[in-house]
Parts: sequence; C-alpha cells; structure tokens
Amino acid sequence: MSEFTIIVPVYNEEDNLKRVEKEMLKYIKIASKKTEILFVNDGSKDKSQEIIEDICKRNDYFHFINFKENRGLSAAIKAGFDTVETPLLGYIDSDLQTAPEDFNLLLEKIGEYDLVTGVRANRKDSFVKNMSSTIANGIRRAFTHDGMDDTGCPLKVIKSSYAKRIPMFKGLHRFLPAMILLQNGKILQVPVQHFPRIAGEAKFGVWNRLIGPLMDCFAYLWMKKKYINYEVKDKG
Repeated sequence: MSEFTIIVPVYNEEDNLKRVEKEMLKYIKIASKKTEILFVNDGSKDKSQEIIEDICKRNDYFHFINFKENRGLSAAIKAGFDTVETPLLGYIDSDLQTAPEDFNLLLEKIGEYDLVTGVRANRKDSFVKNMSSTIANGIRRAFTHDGMDDTGCPLKVIKSSYAKRIPMFKGLHRFLPAMILLQNGKILQVPVQHFPRIAGEAKFGVWNRLIGPLMDCFAYLWMKKKYINYEVKDKG
C-alpha cells in the first residue's frame, strides 16, 4: 500500500506531460516511501487530459482528477488534498523546474515536522521573476512570521492529516507553511535543485507574483483571526 502521493497540478502542459511521466517513473524506483502520482487537470484547453489518461492507463501508480473548467492552482491543490488517501502527500509543478528525486530530501525530515518545503537554490528564472518573488516572500514573512524564504517553491511534503484541515481559498497555496503553523504544526525548509523551464509557458506574471500575494496577505490575516483549531482528547 502506498505511503506517499505526489499531486501534480496541470494546466495546458501537453508539452511537458510525457517528461513528467518519465521523471516520475524514475523517482518511483528510488523513492524512500512507496509512491503514487495524482494529476489534477485544472480545465486544460489543450491535449493535456488525453495525455494524462494515456499515462494512467499504462501505469498503475498514476491517477487523475479532471476539472470541468479552470479554477486555479489553489483549487487544484485543494482537490488533491481532499482526494489523497496516503498518510503523506507532496506537490510538484508539471513544468519540472524542481526535481522529483529531491522529494527524498524532504521525506527524510518529515518525521518530526508536519510540512517540509523546498527552497530553490540558484534559481534559474529571469531577473524580473526572481526579484518579484523575493519581494513577495518578504511581504508574506512580514505578515505571517513563518520564517520561510521561498513559500512559492513548488516542492513540498505535508502530513495529510494537516493538509486536509487547511481551509483553502484562491491564492492560499502561497501560505501553506503559515496554515500549518495555525494548526500548531512544525515546519522546515530544505534547499533543493532548480532548473529552467524547457517546455510550455509560465502561467503567472508580475501581478500574480507580487500584487496578488499582497492582497492575499490581508485574506490570510482574516483567516488567522477566525481560524478554528481544536484537538479531540477522547471519545465515548
């Protein structure tokens, strides 16, 4: 029985998916936990769903969810969280700018932590993208005090029991470490590899990386004030 599910959100990534299949099959062979893959197709308008279905037909460890229409990255991640049945879950972008094998670095630490996130070392993005992400992360740290340097890194491992209690809203995928802290969980960041995008197009511009996250910070503060957190001591 699998112990770890990797969620792969997909939106118009037909040029990347066969590479995702190849790299995930390589990772499954070396994974430190028995692993399966869950594609979440966020209403792609290209041939992504056709390719996903072909991949799942020829690989027992691959599964998919297909949205009726595009609902955004946070919705795709939330759907993955809701569907996963393994005790641990991970998340990686389908552009593979991070390496699946680095999941083993995160899984090595997850025992004493509830979320372990990657920090992209030597980022291979444009100056504008790097600078806007640096500013956005600084703004988020000021609001959340989560101590994380790179909350946008698309490589994370989370205990499923914590992930399923996160009340997601649009944009909240950037606040996953902070939402684990609201549950009195423990978080850690670990350096991981980063690569240039070699196929497809980036789905986010400066607005999404900078102005949007600033607005989301206020939504997070509201969520923090209203968040309900409890533990059941026993049942009878």
